[in-house]
Amino acid sequence: MADFGVYLHIPFCSVRCDYCAFATWTGREHLIGDYLAALRSDVERQIAGGMPPATSVFVGGGTPSLVPAEQLGEVIRAVPLAVGAEVTVECNPDDVDDQLVAVLLEVGVNRISLGVQSTQGHVLASLGRHHRPEHVARAVEAIRTAGVPSFNIDLIYGAVGESVADWTETVNDVIDAGPHHVAAYGLMVEPGTPLSAEPDRHPDDDDQADKYLETERLLASAGLANYEISNWARPGHESKHNRLYWAQGDYAGIGCAAHSHLAGRRWWNVRTPERYIERVATGASTEAAGEVLDPATRNAERLQLALRTSDGVPKDAFDEVTLDELADFVVPHPRDSERVVLTVEGRLLANELSTRLVEPGSVGPASTDPGVSVAVGGGNVRRR
Repeated sequence: MADFGVYLHIPFCSVRCDYCAFATWTGREHLIGDYLAALRSDVERQIAGGMPPATSVFVGGGTPSLVPAEQLGEVIRAVPLAVGAEVTVECNPDDVDDQLVAVLLEVGVNRISLGVQSTQGHVLASLGRHHRPEHVARAVEAIRTAGVPSFNIDLIYGAVGESVADWTETVNDVIDAGPHHVAAYGLMVEPGTPLSAEPDRHPDDDDQADKYLETERLLASAGLANYEISNWARPGHESKHNRLYWAQGDYAGIGCAAHSHLAGRRWWNVRTPERYIERVATGASTEAAGEVLDPATRNAERLQLALRTSDGVPKDAFDEVTLDELADFVVPHPRDSERVVLTVEGRLLANELSTRLVEPGSVGPASTDPGVSVAVGGGNVRRR
Protein backbone atom coordinates (compact mmCIF):
# COMPACT_ATOMS: atom_id res chain seq x y z
CA MET A 1 0.00 0.00 0.00
CA ALA A 2 1.31 3.44 -0.95
CA ASP A 3 1.91 5.95 1.82
CA PHE A 4 -0.86 8.49 2.32
CA GLY A 5 -0.90 11.40 4.75
CA VAL A 6 -3.63 13.43 6.42
CA TYR A 7 -3.02 16.94 7.69
CA LEU A 8 -5.56 18.43 10.12
CA HIS A 9 -5.32 22.20 10.53
CA ILE A 10 -6.26 23.87 13.82
CA PRO A 11 -6.17 27.62 13.13
CA PHE A 12 -6.64 28.98 16.67
CA CYS A 13 -3.98 30.71 18.76
CA SER A 14 -4.11 32.64 22.02
CA VAL A 15 -1.39 35.01 20.75
CA ARG A 16 0.05 35.34 17.25
CA CYS A 17 3.85 35.17 17.09
CA ASP A 18 5.64 38.06 15.39
CA TYR A 19 7.14 35.88 12.65
CA CYS A 20 4.07 33.75 11.88
CA ALA A 21 2.53 33.85 8.41
CA PHE A 22 0.43 30.69 8.72
CA ALA A 23 -3.37 30.75 8.51
CA THR A 24 -4.01 31.28 12.21
CA TRP A 25 -6.28 33.57 14.20
CA THR A 26 -6.65 34.91 17.70
CA GLY A 27 -9.91 35.94 19.36
CA ARG A 28 -12.03 33.33 17.56
CA GLU A 29 -12.39 30.83 20.35
CA HIS A 30 -16.17 30.98 19.90
CA LEU A 31 -15.70 29.08 16.63
CA ILE A 32 -13.78 26.14 18.09
CA GLY A 33 -16.73 23.82 18.66
CA ASP A 34 -18.25 24.40 15.22
CA TYR A 35 -14.86 24.16 13.56
CA LEU A 36 -13.95 20.82 15.15
CA ALA A 37 -17.38 19.47 14.21
CA ALA A 38 -16.76 20.62 10.63
CA LEU A 39 -13.36 18.90 10.62
CA ARG A 40 -14.94 15.62 11.68
CA SER A 41 -17.70 15.93 9.08
CA ASP A 42 -15.11 16.69 6.40
CA VAL A 43 -13.08 13.63 7.39
CA GLU A 44 -16.20 11.47 7.13
CA ARG A 45 -17.05 12.98 3.75
CA GLN A 46 -13.57 12.26 2.44
CA ILE A 47 -13.73 8.68 3.70
CA ALA A 48 -17.00 8.26 1.81
CA GLY A 49 -15.20 9.63 -1.25
CA GLY A 50 -12.55 6.92 -1.06
CA MET A 51 -9.82 8.41 1.12
CA PRO A 52 -7.43 5.55 1.99
CA PRO A 53 -6.14 4.72 5.47
CA ALA A 54 -3.45 7.17 6.53
CA THR A 55 0.12 6.05 7.10
CA SER A 56 0.72 9.38 8.84
CA VAL A 57 -1.46 12.05 10.41
CA PHE A 58 -0.21 15.49 11.42
CA VAL A 59 -2.32 17.86 13.51
CA GLY A 60 -0.83 21.32 13.13
CA GLY A 61 -1.76 24.93 13.43
CA GLY A 62 -2.14 27.28 14.99
CA THR A 63 -2.14 25.66 18.38
CA PRO A 64 -3.86 22.26 18.44
CA SER A 65 -3.27 21.96 22.20
CA LEU A 66 -5.40 25.09 22.73
CA VAL A 67 -8.68 23.35 21.81
CA PRO A 68 -10.49 20.87 24.10
CA ALA A 69 -8.52 17.64 23.97
CA GLU A 70 -11.57 15.38 23.98
CA GLN A 71 -13.11 17.18 21.00
CA LEU A 72 -9.83 17.12 19.11
CA GLY A 73 -9.55 13.44 19.95
CA GLU A 74 -12.89 12.75 18.30
CA VAL A 75 -11.56 14.25 15.07
CA ILE A 76 -8.38 12.19 15.24
CA ARG A 77 -10.37 9.02 15.95
CA ALA A 78 -12.38 9.60 12.78
CA VAL A 79 -9.31 9.32 10.54
CA PRO A 80 -8.80 5.74 9.27
CA LEU A 81 -5.28 4.57 10.05
CA ALA A 82 -3.01 2.05 8.36
CA VAL A 83 -1.14 -0.40 10.56
CA GLY A 84 1.85 1.35 12.12
CA ALA A 85 0.62 4.84 11.28
CA GLU A 86 2.44 7.82 12.76
CA VAL A 87 0.06 10.30 14.45
CA THR A 88 1.57 13.64 15.48
CA VAL A 89 0.05 16.57 17.35
CA GLU A 90 1.75 19.96 17.72
CA CYS A 91 1.59 21.34 21.26
CA ASN A 92 2.48 24.55 23.05
CA PRO A 93 4.58 23.75 26.16
CA ASP A 94 2.23 25.83 28.34
CA ASP A 95 -0.68 23.52 27.48
CA VAL A 96 0.94 20.15 28.08
CA ASP A 97 0.09 18.28 31.25
CA ASP A 98 -0.61 14.69 32.25
CA GLN A 99 -4.30 14.94 31.36
CA LEU A 100 -3.71 16.26 27.84
CA VAL A 101 -1.09 13.62 27.10
CA ALA A 102 -3.35 10.86 28.42
CA VAL A 103 -6.19 11.92 26.11
CA LEU A 104 -3.87 12.10 23.10
CA LEU A 105 -2.47 8.65 23.76
CA GLU A 106 -5.98 7.25 24.17
CA VAL A 107 -6.98 8.37 20.66
CA GLY A 108 -3.87 6.94 19.02
CA VAL A 109 -1.38 9.81 19.05
CA ASN A 110 2.13 8.37 19.16
CA ARG A 111 4.20 11.47 18.46
CA ILE A 112 4.09 14.93 20.03
CA SER A 113 5.83 17.99 18.60
CA LEU A 114 6.64 20.72 21.11
CA GLY A 115 7.01 24.29 19.85
CA VAL A 116 9.86 25.33 22.13
CA GLN A 117 11.75 27.69 19.74
CA SER A 118 14.21 28.76 22.49
CA THR A 119 14.89 28.12 26.16
CA GLN A 120 16.07 31.70 26.67
CA GLY A 121 13.41 34.10 27.92
CA HIS A 122 14.77 37.18 26.17
CA VAL A 123 14.94 35.31 22.86
CA LEU A 124 11.32 34.16 23.20
CA ALA A 125 10.35 37.78 23.82
CA SER A 126 12.26 38.84 20.72
CA LEU A 127 10.32 36.26 18.68
CA GLY A 128 7.01 37.41 20.12
CA ARG A 129 6.53 34.05 21.85
CA HIS A 130 4.61 33.97 25.11
CA HIS A 131 5.15 30.52 26.59
CA ARG A 132 7.26 30.28 29.72
CA PRO A 133 10.66 28.52 29.45
CA GLU A 134 10.11 26.64 32.72
CA HIS A 135 7.00 25.01 31.27
CA VAL A 136 9.13 23.16 28.71
CA ALA A 137 10.58 20.90 31.41
CA ARG A 138 7.09 20.23 32.77
CA ALA A 139 5.81 19.34 29.31
CA VAL A 140 8.74 17.04 28.61
CA GLU A 141 8.24 15.30 31.95
CA ALA A 142 4.57 14.68 31.17
CA ILE A 143 5.45 13.29 27.74
CA ARG A 144 8.20 11.03 29.03
CA THR A 145 6.24 9.81 32.08
CA ALA A 146 3.28 8.86 29.89
CA GLY A 147 5.54 6.88 27.57
CA VAL A 148 4.80 8.73 24.34
CA PRO A 149 6.71 6.67 21.75
CA SER A 150 8.30 9.63 20.00
CA PHE A 151 8.53 13.37 20.52
CA ASN A 152 9.99 16.27 18.60
CA ILE A 153 11.15 19.70 19.71
CA ASP A 154 10.91 22.62 17.27
CA LEU A 155 13.50 25.39 17.50
CA ILE A 156 14.05 28.72 15.73
CA TYR A 157 17.41 30.48 15.60
CA GLY A 158 18.40 33.94 14.42
CA ALA A 159 16.26 36.27 16.54
CA VAL A 160 17.73 39.68 17.22
CA GLY A 161 19.51 39.67 20.59
CA GLU A 162 20.25 35.94 20.45
CA SER A 163 23.98 35.32 20.76
CA VAL A 164 25.70 32.15 19.64
CA ALA A 165 26.12 31.36 23.33
CA ASP A 166 22.36 31.73 23.82
CA TRP A 167 21.72 29.35 20.95
CA THR A 168 24.28 26.85 22.21
CA GLU A 169 22.60 26.85 25.61
CA THR A 170 19.20 26.28 23.99
CA VAL A 171 20.44 23.31 21.97
CA ASN A 172 22.16 21.81 25.01
CA ASP A 173 18.98 22.27 27.06
CA VAL A 174 17.07 20.44 24.35
CA ILE A 175 19.59 17.62 24.22
CA ASP A 176 19.24 17.25 27.99
CA ALA A 177 15.48 16.90 27.51
CA GLY A 178 16.13 13.78 25.46
CA PRO A 179 13.85 14.22 22.42
CA HIS A 180 13.79 11.62 19.67
CA HIS A 181 13.71 14.33 17.01
CA VAL A 182 14.73 17.99 16.70
CA ALA A 183 13.68 20.44 13.98
CA ALA A 184 15.70 23.66 13.93
CA TYR A 185 14.69 26.41 11.53
CA GLY A 186 16.41 29.68 10.77
CA LEU A 187 14.12 32.63 11.44
CA MET A 188 12.49 33.76 8.20
CA VAL A 189 10.92 37.13 7.47
CA GLU A 190 7.49 36.61 5.94
CA PRO A 191 5.62 39.48 4.25
CA GLY A 192 2.83 40.99 6.29
CA THR A 193 4.11 39.84 9.67
CA PRO A 194 5.06 42.24 12.49
CA LEU A 195 8.65 41.06 12.05
CA SER A 196 8.69 42.13 8.40
CA ALA A 197 7.84 45.71 9.38
CA GLU A 198 10.92 46.03 11.61
CA PRO A 199 14.15 45.66 9.59
CA ASP A 200 16.30 46.09 12.68
CA ARG A 201 14.88 42.76 13.93
CA HIS A 202 15.64 40.83 10.75
CA PRO A 203 18.08 37.90 11.03
CA ASP A 204 21.65 38.01 9.79
CA ASP A 205 22.71 35.34 7.29
CA ASP A 206 26.20 34.89 8.71
CA ASP A 207 24.87 34.62 12.26
CA GLN A 208 22.37 31.97 11.16
CA ALA A 209 25.07 30.04 9.33
CA ASP A 210 27.24 29.98 12.47
CA LYS A 211 24.30 28.75 14.54
CA TYR A 212 23.43 26.09 12.00
CA LEU A 213 26.95 24.68 12.10
CA GLU A 214 26.80 24.69 15.91
CA THR A 215 23.45 22.87 15.76
CA GLU A 216 24.90 20.14 13.57
CA ARG A 217 27.93 19.74 15.82
CA LEU A 218 25.93 19.47 19.02
CA LEU A 219 23.10 17.28 17.76
CA ALA A 220 25.39 14.90 15.89
CA SER A 221 27.48 14.49 19.03
CA ALA A 222 24.28 13.65 20.93
CA GLY A 223 23.34 10.91 18.47
CA LEU A 224 20.77 12.77 16.37
CA ALA A 225 21.54 12.45 12.66
CA ASN A 226 20.59 15.08 10.11
CA TYR A 227 18.24 13.60 7.50
CA GLU A 228 16.90 16.85 6.01
CA ILE A 229 18.47 20.27 6.20
CA SER A 230 16.45 21.36 9.22
CA ASN A 231 15.68 17.99 10.80
CA TRP A 232 17.67 15.64 13.04
CA ALA A 233 16.50 12.34 14.54
CA ARG A 234 17.57 9.32 16.49
CA PRO A 235 17.47 6.12 14.38
CA GLY A 236 13.89 5.11 13.61
CA HIS A 237 12.36 8.43 14.70
CA GLU A 238 12.47 10.33 11.41
CA SER A 239 9.13 12.00 10.67
CA LYS A 240 7.11 9.78 8.33
CA HIS A 241 4.78 12.64 7.56
CA ASN A 242 7.44 15.14 6.53
CA ARG A 243 9.21 12.45 4.53
CA LEU A 244 5.96 11.94 2.63
CA TYR A 245 5.98 15.62 1.67
CA TRP A 246 9.62 15.52 0.62
CA ALA A 247 8.94 12.45 -1.56
CA GLN A 248 5.99 14.20 -3.30
CA GLY A 249 3.58 11.68 -1.81
CA ASP A 250 -0.18 12.03 -1.70
CA TYR A 251 -1.95 13.64 1.24
CA ALA A 252 -5.28 15.18 2.19
CA GLY A 253 -5.29 18.57 3.90
CA ILE A 254 -8.41 18.94 6.04
CA GLY A 255 -9.35 22.29 7.56
CA CYS A 256 -9.18 25.91 6.50
CA ALA A 257 -6.18 26.81 4.30
CA ALA A 258 -4.94 23.20 4.35
CA HIS A 259 -3.15 21.94 1.22
CA SER A 260 -3.63 18.59 -0.50
CA HIS A 261 -1.77 16.68 -3.21
CA LEU A 262 -2.79 13.79 -5.41
CA ALA A 263 -0.85 12.50 -8.41
CA GLY A 264 0.65 15.83 -9.41
CA ARG A 265 -2.37 18.00 -8.60
CA ARG A 266 -2.18 20.39 -5.64
CA TRP A 267 -5.07 22.33 -4.15
CA TRP A 268 -5.83 24.36 -1.05
CA ASN A 269 -8.90 25.12 0.99
CA VAL A 270 -10.67 28.39 1.75
CA ARG A 271 -8.57 30.37 4.17
CA THR A 272 -10.80 31.44 7.05
CA PRO A 273 -12.44 29.14 9.61
CA GLU A 274 -15.82 30.83 9.07
CA ARG A 275 -15.84 30.04 5.35
CA TYR A 276 -14.61 26.51 5.97
CA ILE A 277 -17.38 25.83 8.50
CA GLU A 278 -19.97 27.21 6.08
CA ARG A 279 -18.72 25.15 3.13
CA VAL A 280 -18.79 21.92 5.12
CA ALA A 281 -22.22 22.68 6.57
CA THR A 282 -23.73 23.23 3.12
CA GLY A 283 -21.99 20.26 1.53
CA ALA A 284 -20.01 22.53 -0.80
CA SER A 285 -16.42 21.95 -1.81
CA THR A 286 -13.88 23.46 0.60
CA GLU A 287 -11.38 23.97 -2.22
CA ALA A 288 -10.34 27.55 -2.94
CA ALA A 289 -7.97 26.94 -5.86
CA GLY A 290 -5.50 24.42 -7.25
CA GLU A 291 -2.88 23.66 -9.84
CA VAL A 292 -1.69 20.73 -11.91
CA LEU A 293 2.08 20.37 -12.02
CA ASP A 294 3.51 19.71 -15.46
CA PRO A 295 6.12 16.92 -15.64
CA ALA A 296 9.06 19.33 -15.82
CA THR A 297 7.94 21.27 -12.75
CA ARG A 298 7.23 18.11 -10.81
CA ASN A 299 10.63 16.63 -11.68
CA ALA A 300 12.38 19.87 -10.70
CA GLU A 301 10.63 19.90 -7.32
CA ARG A 302 11.45 16.23 -6.82
CA LEU A 303 15.17 16.90 -7.24
CA GLN A 304 15.15 20.08 -5.15
CA LEU A 305 13.42 18.32 -2.26
CA ALA A 306 15.64 15.24 -2.51
CA LEU A 307 18.78 17.39 -2.50
CA ARG A 308 17.78 18.66 0.95
CA THR A 309 17.71 15.14 2.40
CA SER A 310 20.29 12.59 3.42
CA ASP A 311 19.16 10.43 0.48
CA GLY A 312 20.52 13.00 -1.94
CA VAL A 313 20.02 12.93 -5.71
CA PRO A 314 21.30 10.79 -8.58
CA LYS A 315 24.87 11.85 -9.35
CA ASP A 316 23.91 12.71 -12.93
CA ALA A 317 21.53 15.35 -11.56
CA PHE A 318 24.69 17.48 -11.69
CA ASP A 319 26.89 17.47 -14.78
CA GLU A 320 30.48 16.37 -14.25
CA VAL A 321 31.94 19.85 -14.53
CA THR A 322 29.52 21.15 -11.92
CA LEU A 323 30.31 18.28 -9.57
CA ASP A 324 34.00 19.12 -9.80
CA GLU A 325 33.28 22.79 -9.12
CA LEU A 326 31.09 21.92 -6.13
CA ALA A 327 33.41 19.34 -4.57
CA ASP A 328 33.32 21.14 -1.19
CA PHE A 329 29.52 21.15 -1.14
CA VAL A 330 28.35 17.99 -2.93
CA VAL A 331 29.98 14.59 -2.31
CA PRO A 332 29.30 10.92 -3.11
CA HIS A 333 26.62 9.30 -0.95
CA PRO A 334 28.36 7.18 1.71
CA ARG A 335 26.21 4.11 0.97
CA ASP A 336 25.20 4.54 -2.69
CA SER A 337 27.80 5.27 -5.36
CA GLU A 338 25.10 6.35 -7.81
CA ARG A 339 23.95 9.26 -5.65
CA VAL A 340 25.43 12.44 -4.21
CA VAL A 341 24.58 14.40 -1.05
CA LEU A 342 25.25 17.83 0.39
CA THR A 343 28.06 18.39 2.85
CA VAL A 344 27.26 20.40 5.98
CA GLU A 345 28.59 23.50 4.21
CA GLY A 346 26.54 22.56 1.16
CA ARG A 347 23.36 22.61 3.24
CA LEU A 348 23.98 26.31 3.89
CA LEU A 349 23.82 26.89 0.13
CA ALA A 350 21.09 24.42 -0.78
CA ASN A 351 18.84 26.92 -2.54
CA GLU A 352 21.69 28.19 -4.69
CA LEU A 353 22.99 24.69 -5.42
CA SER A 354 19.54 23.53 -6.48
CA THR A 355 19.76 25.92 -9.44
CA ARG A 356 22.67 23.80 -10.76
CA LEU A 357 20.58 20.63 -10.91
CA VAL A 358 19.70 19.06 -14.24
CA GLU A 359 17.09 16.41 -14.91
CA PRO A 360 19.04 13.11 -15.14
CA GLY A 361 19.48 12.18 -18.77
CA SER A 362 18.78 15.71 -20.00
CA VAL A 363 21.00 18.65 -20.88
CA GLY A 364 18.91 21.39 -19.29
CA PRO A 365 18.54 22.68 -15.74
CA ALA A 366 15.85 21.28 -13.51
CA SER A 367 15.09 24.77 -12.23
CA THR A 368 15.66 28.36 -13.24
CA ASP A 369 14.66 29.80 -9.88
CA PRO A 370 17.74 31.63 -8.57
CA GLY A 371 16.80 31.02 -4.95
CA VAL A 372 18.95 32.67 -2.29
CA SER A 373 22.47 32.00 -1.19
CA VAL A 374 21.69 30.90 2.37
CA ALA A 375 19.18 28.11 2.89
CA VAL A 376 19.46 27.56 6.60
CA GLY A 377 15.92 28.85 7.07
CA GLY A 378 14.94 25.37 6.01
CA GLY A 379 11.45 26.12 4.89
CA ASN A 380 8.92 23.98 6.69
CA VAL A 381 7.28 22.09 3.86
CA ARG A 382 4.26 21.00 5.86
CA ARG A 383 1.28 22.17 3.87
CA ARG A 384 -0.93 24.55 5.80
